[in-house]
Amino acid sequence: WMQATAHHLNLHLAGSLLLRDQGEIYNSLLLFSPQGRMWRYDKLYPWGWERGYFRPGKAITVAQTDLGAIGMMVCWDVAHPTLWRHYAGQVDLMVISSCPPDGSNPTCHFPNGRQVTVEQLGPIMKALKGTARRVFGETVNQQTAWLGVPSVQTVCSGHIKTEIPNGLASACMLLPVAPWVIRYLPYAAKLQMSCEMVEGCKIVAATGHVLTELTGAQGEAFTLAEVTLPDEKPVPHGPQPVTSLPKLTYLFSDMLIPALTVPTYKKGLKQQHDK
Repeated sequence: WMQATAHHLNLHLAGSLLLRDQGEIYNSLLLFSPQGRMWRYDKLYPWGWERGYFRPGKAITVAQTDLGAIGMMVCWDVAHPTLWRHYAGQVDLMVISSCPPDGSNPTCHFPNGRQVTVEQLGPIMKALKGTARRVFGETVNQQTAWLGVPSVQTVCSGHIKTEIPNGLASACMLLPVAPWVIRYLPYAAKLQMSCEMVEGCKIVAATGHVLTELTGAQGEAFTLAEVTLPDEKPVPHGPQPVTSLPKLTYLFSDMLIPALTVPTYKKGLKQQHDK
């Protein structure tokens, strides 16, 4: 469908999906040209519980299109300066496909009806509130300016409520910062989380200035802006912007929570194989 649409509208079209390849599941961003060419990028950094549904990719993708060289990222990838650095000097444009729930400001729902907000989980968890909006806001703008090329980022809108993979283990992980959660462990296997989706559907100029951006209240919509691609691939000058996120954010999102949810991923693969 994406390939046919790109051809019909005579444009380059990108979108992400879960893709099964040689027995593994990836969160893949596909880019199609009007002539039917396709490029694929597999998300390198699954966020937290996402590791229960797909595995990390292995390399960056630079799509050599008629428009120019296009770098590709998916969602939580943008929080990693190292990944931006891999694209430095290689691209004319960055395309970022995101669907970020505001995991830094969640409400936890236990089956017995109890709801717990991030503020109620203690000062450490409260300190992480708002970090998701920084990632898809200032982080993208700053890294775009450092690369010296425009970027296009899409996000979802609305509200999400979802069951957490391996909810019991996730609840146990909170015990060091919120010991009172122990009373809810008997109900944690069916733990759910709800939050708003993070805003950030935008087009950013090579200077880091946002040319156009949608708000969450606008719902399903699109935005347009004209950008100028460089005649030659720019090489960043000066130091790369450092992340403003607490180290605890990466500890939870890249290490602890993924480690807890890998068994969910393996269980899902086995079930698919048995079918």
